[in-house]
Amino acid sequence: MAHPQTKESISINIRAKVRQRNLIDQAAERLGRSRSDFMLDAACSKAEDVLLGQTFFTVDTDTFEKFKTLLDCPLPATDKLRRLLKTKAPWDK
Repeated sequence: MAHPQTKESISINIRAKVRQRNLIDQAAERLGRSRSDFMLDAACSKAEDVLLGQTFFTVDTDTFEKFKTLLDCPLPATDKLRRLLKTKAPWDK
């Protein structure tokens, strides 16, 4: 996202049922994380999925036909492609 990173922290307050809090705490503990860190990571990940899933773009007919052809006949796997697919997305780093 195009938002500058700041070191300033703000408080986000939410209400949860005991069962929900316990579930979150259990998962956070398994990962060695605090509840806050776990919840923020999970919420940000979901927010990115929503925003990326709603990204709209257009292409001309020729470009779309080329795109469909590539989907029907994918390129062979190469070491370079394998490395690319193992690379974390910028927002996951």
